[in-house]
Amino acid sequence: MSQLTEMKTVLVTGYAKAPQGSSMYEIYKTSGIVMEIDTETNKIVNAEFTFVTDLAKDFLRRVIVNYDLSNGIDDLIKRIETHYYTPSTNSVVVAVKAAYKRYMEKTKHSE
Repeated sequence: MSQLTEMKTVLVTGYAKAPQGSSMYEIYKTSGIVMEIDTETNKIVNAEFTFVTDLAKDFLRRVIVNYDLSNGIDDLIKRIETHYYTPSTNSVVVAVKAAYKRYMEKTKHSE
């Protein structure tokens, strides 16, 4: 039997209601984010979103990957709002905040 590899990352999700009338709402009903976070550095090492287009998924991934959650969530939210101009921006922010809160609670970090 093979031995399992020690992992230093965790998977965290967050969800919010997608804006009505958007294609995201019509397909998924929610805006969702899945983040892989390195628990030693608190950096986001990968991310995936419930977006309709691959371009949007790739773009927002580049906006948030390598962000250090040790610095809190405010600068990440500003970065999203600075670079992501869509009807779903607010729901993405809510989903990111939910994932961040879950990560902080599960890893016993203080905000």
